[in-house]
Amino acid sequence: MIPSSASRSPRWLAASLLSLGVAAPALAQEDPIKVGILHSLSGTMAISETVLKETVEMLIAQQNAEGGLLGRQLEAVVVDPASDWPLFAEKARELLAQQEVDVIFGNWTSVSRKSVLPVVEELNGLLFYPVQYEGEESSENVFYTGAAPNQQAIPAVDYLMNEVGVERWVLAGTDYVYPRTTNKILEAYLKGHGVGEADIMINYTPFGHSDWQNIVSEIKAFGSEGKKTAVVSTINGDANVPFYRELGNQGLDAADIPVVAFSVGEQELTGIDTAPLVGHLAAWNYFMSVDTDANYDFIDAWIEYTGDDMAVTNDPMEAHYIGFHMWAEAVRKAGTTEVDAVKEAIIGVSVPNLTGGYAAMMPNHHITKPVLIGEIQDNGQFSIVWETPSTVAGDAWSDYLEGSKDLISDWRAPMSCGNYNVVTGSCGGGEAEVASAE
Repeated sequence: MIPSSASRSPRWLAASLLSLGVAAPALAQEDPIKVGILHSLSGTMAISETVLKETVEMLIAQQNAEGGLLGRQLEAVVVDPASDWPLFAEKARELLAQQEVDVIFGNWTSVSRKSVLPVVEELNGLLFYPVQYEGEESSENVFYTGAAPNQQAIPAVDYLMNEVGVERWVLAGTDYVYPRTTNKILEAYLKGHGVGEADIMINYTPFGHSDWQNIVSEIKAFGSEGKKTAVVSTINGDANVPFYRELGNQGLDAADIPVVAFSVGEQELTGIDTAPLVGHLAAWNYFMSVDTDANYDFIDAWIEYTGDDMAVTNDPMEAHYIGFHMWAEAVRKAGTTEVDAVKEAIIGVSVPNLTGGYAAMMPNHHITKPVLIGEIQDNGQFSIVWETPSTVAGDAWSDYLEGSKDLISDWRAPMSCGNYNVVTGSCGGGEAEVASAE
């Protein structure tokens, strides 16, 4: 008697196939959960992104060693978008449509994220984005585990203004959406605190810019007019190396004009002469020098995984650590990797961070983070000189821009809106006009 369809087990089906001389598939072993990794392994951003690819691979290996997820192993699917922003979109489509990954961890620059965004939304994928960004965006398909401006840029300016006494401001950035939008927010914030337009200098340079002599000369002249001056840097990628070198060449050290950077971390300092950078600052939500057991365990695991006793950790690595564990917890909570179920399950998920506290996923798809200011040391590490007393919830929409100060994001039902205007009572979608690239 042939069992009814309701009682036919995989074991019975395998035995039946064998009796017919047909090779049975490995039915007892489910297909792996595919994890897409979308980071530049070549081009100008490889200096920052390669290590993030390796971080996700380590987290996958750790998860597999613990039995995987839902009884299934995880499989990394790696692509190289090569610091080419349109190629990011093509590779994201490859991961979702061809490789059929369950989740993507990736991107660094905002222009690459914005290239990927319509693809992820069209194909209903999940993207965990681990790097500080300009805000002014909230997507149902993206989880922003890096810092929003109120978790990095605004606290850094407050520190310089209140603790260092800075009165003149150089906003220097790479020419793309993140620096331009962040500086638009900072300019509005500074003017709202009484800083005159004459005391704000804004400069943009292309990716990979190497000739800083004239720009640093202008910064030096701008800072020589009797008011304490600082540089707020949104310079990205390998352009940072010649920028700091030129500061040293022209005799500008941190005591003269301090630089606070938002994209210079331990990885970017590896293998370069840190002498010109000593005393300058960076604002992040994690530093390798954080004194916690969780951080030491992470560092030990990273060194063992890389086989490099000199390997360093940095803030976007911690963001991937947090995002990966949030996603894994949401999968366990939902009992499936199905995208809509995971999106619903992840709201409110809380996991340990590496600074001694917890990170929680908020309804706007941003997380809670502490804010730290670190001073660069001659060994390429950071001495923490200031930190917030508690974690700060990421704000998708700036309180200082006319185009977004009335907007909130909440992806829970019944609102399910990334751009809800509290004045008009209407939902306008996931992005405001202010978020468009300059």
